[in-house]
Amino acid sequence: MTLTKISTALIASALLTTALSARDQIKIVGSSTVYPFSSSVAEEFGVISKYPTPVVESTGTGGGMKLFCAGTDLNTPDITNASRRMKTKEFKMCHENGVRDITEALIGFDGIVIAQSLEVKSFNITKEQLALAVAAEVPSADKKSLIANPYKKYSDIDASLPNREIIVYGPPKSSGTRDSFEELVLQSIFKKIPLYTDLYKKDEKANKKYKKYSVIRTDGAYVESGENDNLIVQKLTKNRDAIGIFGYSFLEENRDKVLGLSIDNTMPTVDTISSGKYPIARSMYFYIKNDHAKNVPALKEYTKLFMSEKMIADDGILTELGLISLTQDARDKARSIVENNEKLTLEQLEK
Repeated sequence: MTLTKISTALIASALLTTALSARDQIKIVGSSTVYPFSSSVAEEFGVISKYPTPVVESTGTGGGMKLFCAGTDLNTPDITNASRRMKTKEFKMCHENGVRDITEALIGFDGIVIAQSLEVKSFNITKEQLALAVAAEVPSADKKSLIANPYKKYSDIDASLPNREIIVYGPPKSSGTRDSFEELVLQSIFKKIPLYTDLYKKDEKANKKYKKYSVIRTDGAYVESGENDNLIVQKLTKNRDAIGIFGYSFLEENRDKVLGLSIDNTMPTVDTISSGKYPIARSMYFYIKNDHAKNVPALKEYTKLFMSEKMIADDGILTELGLISLTQDARDKARSIVENNEKLTLEQLEK
């Protein structure tokens, strides 16, 4: 074979390899709460761009992080959605697997709603009462020790609460909503109670993370219901005693079936969540694998559309699905981070 033929063969081989390694369709995984927002952007992107509609899977925040952090191979996802911020251990897992160029996109807020069937009289519950309803261990009657949760009805916790059986349909451990619920409800309450802190003060790691304070009961009162929040809505329509835990966007989509409970005398609304008055609110994110940008050319355009005013402004498309928008300054800052491919650092996550 002549030198020219060899060169031609090598060039052809390189072009073929490049063609096989490139991908037009974006792959997205992650949070079931962010899923409706991401899917809406994907559908719009499929219509207005030259690229195919991205594939969006609802795997839960934790499940999405595992897939996203598995490596930089093009078989791995380009984006993972999250209903909480990436954990430091997830960031380290990404780095160990070569995923070291990640951009964090903050898209807005969401409230964690405690909902029930429309067919049942609503009630107010405090964050502490809610924590006592779902915790694996609660203070004994004499307040001297922790015991396995004995509460069968809400009225067992407080006579002012309904005489209804405690049945809670909620997300599994892989869910960002579950993580946020444990942090914003159980941990925030129990870390103020010496009975809990004293018991675990010798365990420095547990005390630092308050992990022991967020153990949810497993006696049947709390029913893990998968990553599909619509399934929880369906269960609430069939079991009128039950309450369910999911993101505010699903309440907006299903107001003909369910209603949100008042928490600490505050109803979940756009105003109460954005102002911080509603006590169980959290931020929504997606994370971009910049290593894929070269071989997935649609990635830059999709993320630009997602962060546009058309999608996440006060009157943007996603607010109609229940996303609570950031302030203008916060949106501009978040958009700049994405457009400039700013690299997420461990120090930022540790703040």
